This record gives sequence, C-alpha cells and structure tokens, in this order.
Amino acid sequence: MQGRGELSNFIKLPFRLHEGTPWVPPLIFERREFLNKAKNPYFEHADAEFFLAWRDGEPVGRITAQVDRRWDQFQGGSDGQFGFIEAPDDPEAFEALLRAAEEWVRKRGRERLIGPMDFTTNDECGLLIEGYDIDPMILQPWHPPYYRERIEALGYGKTMDLLMWDIEMGELKQGDRFADAIHAVADKVESEHGITVRNMNKRDLEAEIGRFMEVYNSAWEKNWGFVPITDEEVAFQAKNLKQILDERWGFIADRDGEVMGAALSLPDINQVTKKMGGRLLPFGWLRFLLGKRNIDRVRVFALGVKPEHQHTGIAARFYVRHIETAAEVGVSGAETGWILETNEPMNRAMEGMGGHVVKRYRLYEKRL
Repeated sequence: MQGRGELSNFIKLPFRLHEGTPWVPPLIFERREFLNKAKNPYFEHADAEFFLAWRDGEPVGRITAQVDRRWDQFQGGSDGQFGFIEAPDDPEAFEALLRAAEEWVRKRGRERLIGPMDFTTNDECGLLIEGYDIDPMILQPWHPPYYRERIEALGYGKTMDLLMWDIEMGELKQGDRFADAIHAVADKVESEHGITVRNMNKRDLEAEIGRFMEVYNSAWEKNWGFVPITDEEVAFQAKNLKQILDERWGFIADRDGEVMGAALSLPDINQVTKKMGGRLLPFGWLRFLLGKRNIDRVRVFALGVKPEHQHTGIAARFYVRHIETAAEVGVSGAETGWILETNEPMNRAMEGMGGHVVKRYRLYEKRL
C-alpha cells in the first residue's frame, strides 16, 4: 500500500462493509495518527506492511502483517502477527489477504502467524466470536460471524480466547457474603497497610499515565501475549486519552510515594461516537460534548497490583471505589478489559461479583 490516498481507503473500507451493524466507526483522524509510521512509537521496535485487496478498481479488503522485536524479546518464538483484517463474505478475498500476510512474514524468517492484533495485545486484538449483537465498547473491535468461518477455513486454529465480562455497578449491600468480604478486605488497605488510594490528577496526566503503566508492565508481565509498553508509547497513549479520560475513573494506590497499584476505567464514548460517522467536523465535536454527559457505562480498561503487593487488598479497594464512583456519577454498568480464558483467579472473581461473559474474542495461529 502506498500514499495518503490508499491509507484513506484502508481506514474507510470498514465504514462501507459494516454499515447498519453494531460496528462503531473510529475517528478518522485518530486512525491516521495511529497508522502513521512516523508518529506511532510502535514502529520504533516493529516493522509492518499494509495490504489492500482490490476488485474491479475498488478496495474490497485489508490486512496488516507485522514483525515486532519486543514480542520476540518477551514472548520468544519466531512469530509474525496480522491485524486490521476486514473483507466481505468472499473466500477469495480472505485467502488473498491472509496469503499476502503469510508471505510477508515468511520472508522475514517467521514460522508462525498470530492474530488479529492491531498491532499488539495492548491495542485492540482478537476476533469476535461471541456477542455479535452487542455494541462494542471503547477500544473493542467488532466482526461479523463469517470472519471466523473464513479464517478457520484457511487453516487457522485457536491459540487463546479473551473474555469480556459484564458487571452491573450496583451497591455492595451489607449482609451479602461476597460484599461483606470485599468491604472487610478493602477497609484494611489503609488502616493495616498504610496504603492510600487516590484519584488520578488530569492536570498531571502524562505522569499519572506513566505511573499507571509502571503497574501495568509489572502486573501483567507474566501473562501470555504480554509485551511491556515503552515510555514513548505511554506518551503517545496519554495524548490520545487526554480528551476522554475522566479522573474520577482513574485510581492510584501508593504508600510513601511508591506506586503499588493502579486502575483505569474509560467512559464508553462509543455511545456518542457511533453517531458521528468518524468525523469531528462540522458537528462531531458538538455531538461529543453534548452526548458524553449521558454516557452510562464504562470499560474497566485495566486494574492491576504489583505482584509483591497483591496480598494487601488493593484490588478490593479499587472495586469498592468503582461502585462508589458509579453511584456518584450515574453509571449503571461496566465491562472488563479482556481477561485470558486461562486466568482462573480473575474469571472466578468476576463470577463472584455477579458478572457474566458477554463477548469472546479469539486469537488464531497458523504454522507457516
């Protein structure tokens, strides 16, 4: 793919494919920034190629192929990744796209292709295989059911499922055994351990996001598929999040200046942006400003505690703070960020909180 015009085709193709579906259009200017190899610091440690499939002079499909040196460092193996896959229900289009990605990574000495990842597991990732009728929340992809059939028909098999849990943000009532246990643990965080849980400060956003990412990189470092985010990527993400971050939904746990845990939930701005058609002008900003006050759900983007402090009850305190904040701002529900299907402790905790899985995303692999 070459030039600004083809990048526009790459970005806008799913607008046509998914019209009238639960898919939510991204902001076009944000996608341009994210895919810009001179601006996105992902490309400081990775190489990628963007492909378009054409028929009769019209773009009908897209895909990326990428090789990430940090994936090599932290996950090992000899892997390439694919992402951003979009195509009509056409076996030939899917085959052409995936064959192009396979050939590109094979030429770079890769023996396995994994995806979809847009571009890493820190970004939107996985193929939707359950929850087709539910609107995607912020930073969640949406795919029609035939994507799974077409990809599996080309020899791709499951490597990992990612679960999204729905949690109703009702009051933790006294007398409920689970609620009482959560409160008992949460109440001891400061009194017994001297740990304070505070809100993030949006005026110091870049530093606060840095503190969050310090926890993020520590708490998730042993997870399958995890690649630590770099300082440059932190700054890039902070810039993108600045307009949507609500400091009431960001929490830092610290003691004597040492950051021990962090949690960040994002208002589901998809409730607003789905009406904007990917554009802020001429009326998109007005729709956004008027609509965001009516957002009634959040996505728990990430909640983590450094391994050496996980015995202190910080996670319980974060949960209580989420319930309290939901009551204050009128939020009725939330979805978690994805949880690995193999993460039994977290999945059982979600069950205990009355949650249920509403979306399942699958990462595929194929030996080349």
